[in-house]
Amino acid sequence: MKKTLIAMAIVALTACNAKHDNPVLADSALPFGAPEFAKYQSTDYEAAFMEGLAEQRAEIDAIVAQTEAPTFDNTIAALERSGKKLAKVSGVFYNLNETDADDVMRETEKKLSPILTEHSAYMTMNEALFARVKALYDTKASLGLTREQEMVLDKYYRMFVKGGALLDAEKKAQLMEIDKQLSLASIEFGENALAETNAFELVITDEKDLAGLPQSSINAAREAAQAAGKEGWLFTLHKPSWIPFLQYADNRELRKQMYLGYINRGDNNNENDNKAVIARILKLRQQKARLFGYETFAQYQLEDKMAKTPEAAYNLLMTIWNAALPKAKAEAAELQKMMDAEGKGEKLEAWDWWYYTEKLREAKYALSESELRPYFSLDNVRKGAFMVSEKLFGIQFRPVEGLDVYHPEVETFEVLDADGSHLALFYTDYFPRATKRAGAWMNNIVDASNIDGENQRPMIVNVGNFTRPTGDTPSLLTIDETRTLFHELGHALHGFLTQTKYPSVSGTSVARDFVELPSQIMEHWAIEPEVMKMYALHYETGEPITDELIAKMQATSSFNSGFETVELVGAALLDMEYHMLTDYTDFEANAFEKSVADKIGLIPQIAFRYRGPYFNHVFSGGYAVGYYSYLWAEVLDADGFEAFKEKGIFDEATGRSFRKNILEMGGSEEPMTLYKRFRGAEPNPEALLRNRGLID
Repeated sequence: MKKTLIAMAIVALTACNAKHDNPVLADSALPFGAPEFAKYQSTDYEAAFMEGLAEQRAEIDAIVAQTEAPTFDNTIAALERSGKKLAKVSGVFYNLNETDADDVMRETEKKLSPILTEHSAYMTMNEALFARVKALYDTKASLGLTREQEMVLDKYYRMFVKGGALLDAEKKAQLMEIDKQLSLASIEFGENALAETNAFELVITDEKDLAGLPQSSINAAREAAQAAGKEGWLFTLHKPSWIPFLQYADNRELRKQMYLGYINRGDNNNENDNKAVIARILKLRQQKARLFGYETFAQYQLEDKMAKTPEAAYNLLMTIWNAALPKAKAEAAELQKMMDAEGKGEKLEAWDWWYYTEKLREAKYALSESELRPYFSLDNVRKGAFMVSEKLFGIQFRPVEGLDVYHPEVETFEVLDADGSHLALFYTDYFPRATKRAGAWMNNIVDASNIDGENQRPMIVNVGNFTRPTGDTPSLLTIDETRTLFHELGHALHGFLTQTKYPSVSGTSVARDFVELPSQIMEHWAIEPEVMKMYALHYETGEPITDELIAKMQATSSFNSGFETVELVGAALLDMEYHMLTDYTDFEANAFEKSVADKIGLIPQIAFRYRGPYFNHVFSGGYAVGYYSYLWAEVLDADGFEAFKEKGIFDEATGRSFRKNILEMGGSEEPMTLYKRFRGAEPNPEALLRNRGLID
């Protein structure tokens, strides 16, 4: 291994000259040191990575070569200072690889994957380096460390241990090989899922097959067809396309085609099939856990999370499941009754749920989503999310012109504190494209830190796949998309406002089951009547949303909540069950998925929110044994929002407390300590059930 690393370092040093003229690594001439995307070529990244790797290896060697006894500054802080070039190229590359990658970048990712794994092992399996870290960890009580420094030290110690520092030579070699294979399998899974999403097309050439669809969906499908050089109307598996189709299309056979196209992604027995990839990943993960003495990967993963054990996470999920499933069954019965009234003798199927739910919503509440969308233009929703952030946390958003962007649809903003000081640079990238993976997320291009008085403020991206504008009509969002925009800005706020010293605990660098608190609590403001009156303005008239529509929205707040909760909790339970197995002999993904569905009593009219073959969160997105965290954090956010409701949703003191005790602190203290400091007590789980309308 050592010889390989030395060879890599030589290659790196000869690939990039001493002038550091690789545009990705060059100092930026733009304000805030923003990336000069216009100068970057896909072919630049490999050399930039190699130079960054060589630099950090040299820095690690220098830490180990010291004759001085280990101190927090010469060992832990030195590790925090290391790898600046690697961090710079990684921040740019991985954001682009998820949003606008080309074939060169995808091949670069595959080529670099084992090299990066080997680099990580060079640190965590370095016996001399670990000896310094362990010496500090064993004596931390006497070192006079701040609480943040203690958390950083603890984090490094756990990283080394889980990186194989305590394993013997044979097991270290096994771990490295497992990690290399896992990295490549994760890339393969994500590529397959994206290819499957892009491959499906429902082309309609007969106008009568558009019956029931809102004009906005028809217009979008027409533009999509034209862009693809096709006649008629093109519907895809991007969310703004397939969701309205299932909600409104009268043609039941086409709804079935669309639904099956969506849920069978990665399960078509073709070159993009993910079932074998799932089996390979799960077996490798358990092998990894066994190396460390754990029976299951779930035990290995959860030990340092808030949940601590698989049983604790599973029990929470089942508590919610047992409250939600009866409601979902009652909803199914009501939809079946509606179908029976049509006299066609049809039985409710999964591809009917969205369609008849919309009909039922209109019948019971005289409300349709198409009636709401004109009030939720993307620009106004974003302004609303900005306004809430400004009122709660005293910050400002200012558009920035003249910065490079990696795609013409990306927009840029400077985030300012109340005193006008710079907090962050913010990029938004909201529309689907073939080069972007599905979903919505937040990325850090640059992490915040303040080591040695160098106050590095973050550069953050919010990514979405929202409804596109069509013709003269702006992007009009669904309520779900509106919540998502607020959600992702919550993650961004966690990054904007962090005031930690060390990058390893800044912003969203917290326990997985805590990271969703800032994002999910922001969703509450999106649908508060007081807030909607401020930002939900009709895109044509500028009139605010009416009291009548708000009242209807409130009346429907728990409508379809059984379905929505069962979908979500079911996926979280599937994730847990995948990783609680002790024997993967003869594992078959579809058979196992069915066994989980049967075990928990999932009704056939509802599928898991994410089936295994396209469950990117779990198999390529870093949420393995972590999808439960959305529910775990919802316990926190539902209880936390009640603090605002008690004192006023824009109460200045409560907003200040949330900023100071949650957002600014990152991972510098234990999550529950931070939450109790904000709320005054541990959360009440009943708040979640009330929020979802599952209990009174």
